[in-house]
Amino acid sequence: MASPSSTTTRTDLSLTSRAFHDGDAIPTQFTCDGADRSPALEWSGAPDQAKSFALIVEDPDAPGGTFIHWVLYDIPGSVHVIPEGIPKGPTVSALGGAKQGRTSFKGTPGYGGPCPPPGAAHHYHFLLFALDKTTLGIEPGASRDDVMHAMRGHELAHGELVGTYARKR
Repeated sequence: MASPSSTTTRTDLSLTSRAFHDGDAIPTQFTCDGADRSPALEWSGAPDQAKSFALIVEDPDAPGGTFIHWVLYDIPGSVHVIPEGIPKGPTVSALGGAKQGRTSFKGTPGYGGPCPPPGAAHHYHFLLFALDKTTLGIEPGASRDDVMHAMRGHELAHGELVGTYARKR
């Protein structure tokens, strides 16, 4: 995954989840076959200058091209934990008014869990970006591409957590 400002980016954020480890299967409760709840995430290693964070969750293995599962941005720089079960909607009061963007699930804002067609496991990339701006200056409901464009030149660091999921039926 190329970052918006790859010439100056440090990849030093440690992004983790209590629900699954990097490279492991995402538990069913966080997928369309379960409760479809967002997993809890936490991170460390953010630069002191980080004023906000953005999170994008995508599946590059989707048959029609990269499928966007979550776009969350304008997360305050003081936040280092996203609790499990963030509600769908344009903003997240529990995260200081962070904004949620459009997903590939009919453009709805909020987390949409893994839901691949039956067959081989898909890889779900949880990408977290530390930014030098408090807000990106875009409204709730922005696309992944809008968020990536607004971040260009403002990324201080990023981290990645990858989970897998396969459906049998």
